[in-house]
Amino acid sequence: MDDRQQSLQNWVQNTLVDQNLGNMKGSLVTVSGDASFRRYFRQATENATYIAVDAPPEKENSEPFVRIAKHWFEQGVNVPEVLAWDESQGFMLLSDMGDQLLLPLLTEDKASDLYHQAMDALVGIQQTSLTLPEYDQALLDREMQLFPDWFLVEHLGMDLNGHDRQVLSETFELLRETALGQVQVPVHRDYHSRNLMLLADGSMGIIDFQDAVNGAITYDLVSLLRDAYIAWPKDQVETWALDYFEKAKAAGLVGGISPQQWLLWFDWMGLQRHIKVVGIFARLCYRDGKAGYMQDIPRTFRYIADVAREYDALTEFSQWIEQRLLPFMAAKGDTSLIEARQ
Repeated sequence: MDDRQQSLQNWVQNTLVDQNLGNMKGSLVTVSGDASFRRYFRQATENATYIAVDAPPEKENSEPFVRIAKHWFEQGVNVPEVLAWDESQGFMLLSDMGDQLLLPLLTEDKASDLYHQAMDALVGIQQTSLTLPEYDQALLDREMQLFPDWFLVEHLGMDLNGHDRQVLSETFELLRETALGQVQVPVHRDYHSRNLMLLADGSMGIIDFQDAVNGAITYDLVSLLRDAYIAWPKDQVETWALDYFEKAKAAGLVGGISPQQWLLWFDWMGLQRHIKVVGIFARLCYRDGKAGYMQDIPRTFRYIADVAREYDALTEFSQWIEQRLLPFMAAKGDTSLIEARQ
């Protein structure tokens, strides 16, 4: 047990006593880490279990998580209850949602019911009223810039020429304007199968929402249905996307747009997200030493290539992928992206 874990253990023990939550049984047990510097532990008492979070304040700002969690919990969103927070130490004590992530449950016979349950929960998020940072032009641009900075240059070693930069700039502009032109709602920003949990009572629990913003209505939906960790046939994804469109209309979240416009929003928002995600996965590898995320790039890249091929306005970007990026990969002997498109 390192020094921070020992400090967390002492704090949890005192917090449990102060809040009359029970006496400890055993010590902290590691649950997981994630793509950040946060660590998660489980602490048992004679009556319940709790999640203790170590989020070093010099590396992680926990205030957004605590603020959003408290508001969404009060608004009926199924997020962990924040039982205690020590801002100066970066410690939190949360209610325990268990260990059952959605991802391993997404089999062909169960996926549709689970996705509809997750979509119902998403409608609830989009109806909350907390003021959130705007998913504005600057943020959208910073996200997409991760792709050339970390994937093309840092990972592939590409020397981007003028044409490369022009194609990327024009594509990013189209995606940015489409995102900003959508209905704007609360956005979880990482609403996928590794951040959704099936609880013991059968309800859908939601975690990892600290980066929530006010942005495009299709963002979380495409995160869910075009997940970086699991892929489904295009027709099935579009059916689910239109199912959500009907749910959003029934909730008064969208006005008189057509199903075709909705699917364009969905596709182009997904393209923006997946461009960002490829960059993030490369950054996690090279900056943070978390190479495991690189194995999910081929699936994510396939989403990018498939959507780019479908729209005339994205023809130049699609051709750049086919004529510049893939040949560059092949010349280096790396066929992972080529295989992902087959």
